[in-house]
Amino acid sequence: MVFLIRELYTLQVRIPYVFWWWWKMKDVQRIAIVDPSDSTREPLRNLLLGVETVWLEAECSRYEFFIDVARQSTPDAVVIALDSDHHKALQLIQQLTDEFPNMPILAVSARGDGQSILQALRAGAKEFLTAPVVLEDLMLAMQRLRSTRSGSNGDIGGTFNGNHRGESLVVSIIGSKGGVGCTSLAVNIGCAIAQDPNYNAALVDLDLALGDADVALDLIPDYTLADVAMNVDRLDMQFLRRSLCKHDSGLSLLPHPVQMEDIALVHDEHLGRVIGLLRASYSHLVFDLSKRFTPTDWTAMRMSDVVILVAQLELTSIRNVVRVLHTMDKEEGLGEKVRIVMNRVGAEDSEISLEKAQETIGKPIFWQVPNDYRAMLGARNAGVPLMTHAPKSKTHLSLVGLANALCGKTPVEPVKKERRSFFSFR
Repeated sequence: MVFLIRELYTLQVRIPYVFWWWWKMKDVQRIAIVDPSDSTREPLRNLLLGVETVWLEAECSRYEFFIDVARQSTPDAVVIALDSDHHKALQLIQQLTDEFPNMPILAVSARGDGQSILQALRAGAKEFLTAPVVLEDLMLAMQRLRSTRSGSNGDIGGTFNGNHRGESLVVSIIGSKGGVGCTSLAVNIGCAIAQDPNYNAALVDLDLALGDADVALDLIPDYTLADVAMNVDRLDMQFLRRSLCKHDSGLSLLPHPVQMEDIALVHDEHLGRVIGLLRASYSHLVFDLSKRFTPTDWTAMRMSDVVILVAQLELTSIRNVVRVLHTMDKEEGLGEKVRIVMNRVGAEDSEISLEKAQETIGKPIFWQVPNDYRAMLGARNAGVPLMTHAPKSKTHLSLVGLANALCGKTPVEPVKKERRSFFSFR
């Protein structure tokens, strides 16, 4: 009897652990690597061990033994270093492709010439990276391999399909002038996206001098973007994740530098690497940009999928929207990313009608956020998002709709014409 009770107790402890382990591992890629050279295999292994979404299933130092390793471990993807014996490595890729046609293969070589890449791809490799491998390139390649395998299993490759995720959706938010509500939109859109259990979202405050996303979320960060920039040479995913603070909504925040003098530490090339790592770890990134169109702002916009240009129905704002669109259209591909969001629609002090604003801009208004000054001000003063302070407010519901539209969950409706009174002359 005592034995039975003890076994039942052990089972009670073990079942939650097993369930936790299954939940932890179901979104992890099981990787097997082969590289006869210790000098290149160890750095590659250490890179893989530092990635949370990767499990190193097997490691082999002989090309001729690896096919048996693959048969026994059945990994989700394999990494093959080519440089120890290029001919044997290509033969192994061909053999693996013939026996496991749905197993994605990543080839790694210091020879990054077109001929070497072409040979590896012809043999059956799905990805090719040049050694020494950079962490963000490795993580993005792992994501593409996952999408390849998901697509072969009937999933939609490259989309956010359950736990199988393609590359991140990156959204930059910039204002047509100061005070149009960029930070409020960035914070609330980020929190709304973070509510989906299949997503993990991060907000980066790129208003380096006067940003206040941390205040809007009532967060006291241990690290900032300046700390990340100072450690950019040894930047890895674990350090970057520790640098972000987590809000109760599930949104992660990388705040602006605390000290003004630290702004000079953050360069656009630093930001490029940070974005690359964040894209590989988060399903959705939101950038709250400054109003000064700095080099870091331009870097963020170039690396974004969508650029939200926030405006209001008043003359200066509309004029600046036209100016900004004209500038962005000069850079190939950037103007196509811009989505105009009209904030505080319905405010009594609006100078211009929606119809007139759209006619002046010459571009459709993507979304309109209704004016709800009391709810928004109350949320800002309390340091909480609208979902906590005023979940039934029309502004919150509109921003949830905007977040869903950005994620492709809801169709975007055209701007409705205003109902105008007989005495309206606008």
